Amino acid sequence: MTSTDSKTRPKVSHDASEDHPPMYKVLLHNDDYTTMDFVVDILVRVFGKSLEKATQIMLNVHNKGKAVCGIYPREIAETKVQTVHNLASSKGFPLKSTMEKE
Repeated sequence: MTSTDSKTRPKVSHDASEDHPPMYKVLLHNDDYTTMDFVVDILVRVFGKSLEKATQIMLNVHNKGKAVCGIYPREIAETKVQTVHNLASSKGFPLKSTMEKE
């Protein structure tokens, strides 16, 4: 081992928040018009949920008024919210999706 191998590198301090971008919860909100089947389809197609998990989340939306579909970095959360809006409006449903900082 040479003397250059044993040199220590200076410690670089950094804020832990720099390592991870802020995360956002994407929520679906209940309404009186969007079908349960459509909500399950959205959860499978947009959020990659299994049919079983999608059904559980859909029931939470229905019974509690809203439910978290996933937690993502801001840009991904925004895209998912917009995708839900686009798909719902294309089918004539008023399904609302929002995001909240975790």
